[in-house]
Amino acid sequence: SIFTPTNQIRLTNVAVVRMKRAGKRFEIACYRNKVVSWRSGVEKDLDEVLQTHSVFVNVSKGQVAKKEDLLSAFGTDDQTAVCKQILSKGEVQVSDKERQTQLEQMFRDIATIVADKCVNPETKRPYTVILIERAMKDIHYSVKANKSTKQQALEVIKQLKEKMQIERAHMRLRFLLPVNEGKKLKEKLKPLIKVVESEDYGQQLEIVCLVDPGCFREIDELIKKETKGRGSLEVLSLKDVEEGDE
Repeated sequence: SIFTPTNQIRLTNVAVVRMKRAGKRFEIACYRNKVVSWRSGVEKDLDEVLQTHSVFVNVSKGQVAKKEDLLSAFGTDDQTAVCKQILSKGEVQVSDKERQTQLEQMFRDIATIVADKCVNPETKRPYTVILIERAMKDIHYSVKANKSTKQQALEVIKQLKEKMQIERAHMRLRFLLPVNEGKKLKEKLKPLIKVVESEDYGQQLEIVCLVDPGCFREIDELIKKETKGRGSLEVLSLKDVEEGDE
């Protein structure tokens, strides 16, 4: 029989997460695509993420970390507890090819979000994803792997505004407000409303209007506070797009 050192474990098809502590390097072996799921809270089962509950000094060579090193660096030699720490705060090691593929996918995702959220303010028509991708290349936008695609899409919109006709598509809202507070509240809402489409005074004041999506939370809180919960806000449509475009 061939002798295999007891401190060596061979693993294949791994994603390595690495952390430096107390001057030493520690690594854990995870299943590909599972690290992100764990960090975002989608995956709850640790066994689905870790290939083994062992802490390594070098995953590719299969060298397991010594107990005394774990104690001095993490204050515990509980392998699972240390794995969790490395999993949440460590740096994911990926090959250059993987990183490039990941960044290209994120670039496409950002362009898709921008195309979905925005219109040409003159025509009220949405832009295609391909056109947004081209515009992002023109402004030399570089994707940041550690930032969410949604955050980056908002950055891209700001930068594109300087180069082309683009703005967030408006939300169409309906307010139902008590008549007494309604008139006073309407004045406070005015700066947050882009276009008032209709106003109707009956038993309640009903306003249908277009707003910038970024103002939605502020409007919602204002109505709740001023009407003490008696007013209501309804989203009629998320996008102000010309008929027949979707």
